[in-house]
Parts: sequence; structure tokens; C-alpha cells
Amino acid sequence: MKDFKDKVAVITGAASGIGRALAERCAREGMKVVLADVEPEALAQVEANLQAGGRTALAVRTDVSQAKDVEALAQKTLEAFGAVHLLCNNAGVATSGPVWESSISDWEWLIGVNLWGVIHGVRTFVPILLAQNTECHVVNTASLSGLVSFPRCSVYGVTKHGVVTLSETLHHELAERGGKVKVSVLCPGLVKTRIVDGARNRPERLAATSPMGPVEAAGWETLRQQMQTAMPPAQVVDAVFQAIREERFYILTHPEGKGWIRTRMEDILQERNPTLPG
Repeated sequence: MKDFKDKVAVITGAASGIGRALAERCAREGMKVVLADVEPEALAQVEANLQAGGRTALAVRTDVSQAKDVEALAQKTLEAFGAVHLLCNNAGVATSGPVWESSISDWEWLIGVNLWGVIHGVRTFVPILLAQNTECHVVNTASLSGLVSFPRCSVYGVTKHGVVTLSETLHHELAERGGKVKVSVLCPGLVKTRIVDGARNRPERLAATSPMGPVEAAGWETLRQQMQTAMPPAQVVDAVFQAIREERFYILTHPEGKGWIRTRMEDILQERNPTLPG
């Protein structure tokens, strides 16, 4: 897809971070933007900002972990605009801790948003895209943690590795059809977002069962500080749009990550024990 004007974009996790930057870029490209997020106040603010700038935007409060919410999102999009051309399955949350200390609620929360959210998006929207028989694109947000395994990121990494393989499989299956729907997987490193504050939207039924240990809490605070000088979301979005125009699958925004990916691939091929990234 190279022409975006008057096309329709659906973006999950659109109220902040990469999702908000995607929405703002889509609007500047002349697209009609459907904003989906679980945080209603922030979502309404993004909608209002875009509309104040003369853009076409529709906010739909959506919990991507729930199939019925994603199905409702698709229905409202079609009712409003009649089509979908760009789908960004972007919503994501994170926790930190050793595998054996991560609670069932940690697993359920992250798998629900990070993995089921993408699954629901693909299952709901891809049939619509295929039926339209026009140029369309799906962008699934994974992470460098979907290609490399970092300590204390087990739950997050499992979900993001899942998004990568789901996206790769989707790429092959769409290519077999010879259709006009393309797919990319976004695998950024650290980006200046609010993901470390994601617990603000954590469902009460999946509340953390215990506080982080001192090591994890210190690491989380260090991560929070690093994010203040991390890559701006708009820079990530520049790479996303370049990949869409080039119909390129892998979107790797952080050069240092390529060395870690190469080392992991070599570990696998040489059947040696995993090397600690970085």
C-alpha cells in the first residue's frame, strides 16, 4: 500500500505511546482513523485532538482481550466508514519477574492483551480485508523481546514470540492466496511510552497478587528512567510507514537489536547454550 488518502485505519492501543503516534501519522496521511483503547478518557482526548485538527476520527472503547469487543470494533468501523485498509494490532502491557514468581493473573493479563488481542484482531479483520479485494495491510506490534529472550521478561517475551510466529504464519498464508493483503511485524526495542505504567488499566479480577521483589522493582524503576530518553514513538512510526510502502515484513527499529538477534540465531544453529543479550 502506497496511497493512504481516504483509506481507513484501525489502531488498538491508540490512546498512548506507539498507538497514538500511529493514529496521528495516519491522520496526517489523510486516512480516516478508528481509535481503539481500554482507557476511555485518554482515548477521547486523542479523538478530540484529531478532530480539532480537521481529521476524521472515531473512538471505540475496546478491551482487545475480549473477542466480542474486537468484533464490535469491526462492526462500528464498517458502519461508520464501510471498509478497513490498515489494521494495527498494537495494544500491549508488561510485567517483570522470574518465570516461577509470575502469578497466574500476570500470565492471564499479558496473554489476554498482547497475544489474544492480536489473535482476535486477525480473526475478526482479516476476512474483511480479504473480501474487499483491495490493497490492505496488517501491522502486528511484537517487540525485540519477540526475537530475543531477556531475563525477567518471561511472560512478556512469551506473548511477543507468539505474535511473531502468528505474523510469520499469516504472511505465508496470505502469500499462498496471492491476495492483496500484506502483513508486517513490528519489533522495537525501548520506546518512550507508558508501558511501565500499564497497571493503571489492569483489570481488578487480574490484579497483581503480590508486589515486585526488590530486584525486580529496582529493575522496573531503571527501565522507567531509561524510557525517558528512549526512541520517540514518532520515529518508530516512520519505520512502520516505510515498511508498509515497501511491503516489508520485519520492522526492526533499533540497530543494536540486530546483533542480539544474530547471536541468538547462531546459538540455535550451533546448538550452544543461549547467550545473554547485551
